[in-house]
Amino acid sequence: MKKKLFSLMMLVSIATVVFSQDQSTITKPRSYEVKQAFEVESLVPMFFTGGYHFAIGYRYDKFRVRASVINGGSYNAETAGINNHSDDFKRFYKTSPGIFLGYNVWKNLELYGFAEFHTFSIQQRSTRIEKDIHTVDLGGGVGYQFFIGRYFYIQPALHIYCRKDHRLDFEGTKYNISNIDFSPVLRLGVRLWSK
Repeated sequence: MKKKLFSLMMLVSIATVVFSQDQSTITKPRSYEVKQAFEVESLVPMFFTGGYHFAIGYRYDKFRVRASVINGGSYNAETAGINNHSDDFKRFYKTSPGIFLGYNVWKNLELYGFAEFHTFSIQQRSTRIEKDIHTVDLGGGVGYQFFIGRYFYIQPALHIYCRKDHRLDFEGTKYNISNIDFSPVLRLGVRLWSK
């Protein structure tokens, strides 16, 4: 009986010591608790349209800065226009850089602003004539990083793009680029390093 009681007391003592330790010493920090991290990511759907997207980001506490480059291939961005998109034209992303600054407001929920320096190829559907427009798109986004394990994540997000008026003349037919685009995006990423 004494041995059973002694064994039970030892188990309770060990359990008390183990469970009373600071949790940070026995578990890894959550993905949003890191102080610094390097991440690479991509808007993977761009690869399905013959284009590409790559971004590299650095996180410091709750802040994150990212630099990206995009080429949309055959993706028609004209359908994202809210205020004045045209069914007579298609709009394609040519290779364009961007810079993003974000802040984690809650766990992995990130609000961010961005500036993207787009070159769009505008194609008139009836004639197939193409001309380029250069825009500076300013906007914002909201997204959430869903981590799969410690390194890989999926980040669905919503973007709104704002730009000044730009026009092109296609042999008498005027094209006005949409001043506001709204677009859902889906990034896949890898956290390469963190501490």
